[in-house]
Amino acid sequence: MSTDKQGTRILARTFFNQLRASGYTPMQIIGIATELLDLVTEDIKGENVAQATVEARPEFRKDA
Repeated sequence: MSTDKQGTRILARTFFNQLRASGYTPMQIIGIATELLDLVTEDIKGENVAQATVEARPEFRKDA
């Protein structure tokens, strides 16, 4: 397992354990996970819209 994958797994486990220790139920944690996935999905959609705009209108392309 790569270090990055291990770090992600450790972070998720730590987050889960902290939520459980704070009294969240498994169903509440599923709700939190769903909200996180929704946020990531919206973020990715925003990136895709921005990329499509740059590709369609190269004059707006930002210089790095």
